[in-house]
Amino acid sequence: MIISASRRTDIPSFYAEWFINRIRAGYCCVANPFNPSYIKFVSLKPEDVDVIVFWTKNAKPLIPFLNMLDEMGYKYYFQYTLTGYPKIFEPNTPSQNESLQIIQTLADKIGKARIIWRYDPIIFSNVTSFFYHADKFSELVEALKNFTRRVMVSIFDEYKAAKNRMMELKKVGVEQISDPQNTDEFGNLFQTMASIARSADLEIFSCAEEIDISRYGIPPGKCIDNEYIKDVFGLDVCAHKDKSQRTECLCVESKDIGFYDTCLHGCEYCYATSNKEAVTRNVKTHRDDSPSLIGWYDEDFLELGSNIQMKLFNC
Repeated sequence: MIISASRRTDIPSFYAEWFINRIRAGYCCVANPFNPSYIKFVSLKPEDVDVIVFWTKNAKPLIPFLNMLDEMGYKYYFQYTLTGYPKIFEPNTPSQNESLQIIQTLADKIGKARIIWRYDPIIFSNVTSFFYHADKFSELVEALKNFTRRVMVSIFDEYKAAKNRMMELKKVGVEQISDPQNTDEFGNLFQTMASIARSADLEIFSCAEEIDISRYGIPPGKCIDNEYIKDVFGLDVCAHKDKSQRTECLCVESKDIGFYDTCLHGCEYCYATSNKEAVTRNVKTHRDDSPSLIGWYDEDFLELGSNIQMKLFNC
């Protein structure tokens, strides 16, 4: 079993203590994102977990616990997002310089093969033009080329809530470029990015991309990648596509232990946040000693290995 921690929120940044408490307990409880009254028991025992995939923009709070994970025999790697965007898009993420320092510290500790850099999502706007991305990507490649082997890229997807937030930015002068794929600059950018990555000996893939950019030298890839896991850890894991993800996503099956509307980075483009009020409301119900990330699910009803209906008790 592969544990995804998490596409729905930044567990390393904001919930590291909770995650480690669940590792110590050997399980967690996860609400179905579309039916929160339905709760799954997920074993986190070392013998039940093949690999943990961490998704983050700030691994610093988790780094002190990595020795413990190593000693317990867990295998893990990071999907680490760094775009260098201005604060108007990412108000609460670490600065670019701080993020680079954290990534370098992490790579020194666990090795660059266990860090996959994400330049994601790519927003085309008057603030972040095609030329902006070419320059920023080149700058970050130069800074990260010794601390990762692979970079994943994707174009901003206009999920309803994220699209509405981006439209609100018009009030402060941010205008998205409409139909960027119909411009010459679009193809030129991705050809440039592919060339920059490969000149630095980095693999480059797209993530769940509807637009075909393979013709520009960036083939579709998997973030949770059975072949990469085999290469890095020598493990054969399930190669089936994760049916819970959208069609364009090529990731293999995993169990996500996060919860939507709980990330405090406040990124305007985030698909996992419906609104900031929901985040505030949910975070108030979080406890580091709870079996579940949000709220408290009564452990008395747990039956090992079964998926059961459980009652949510608010804190």
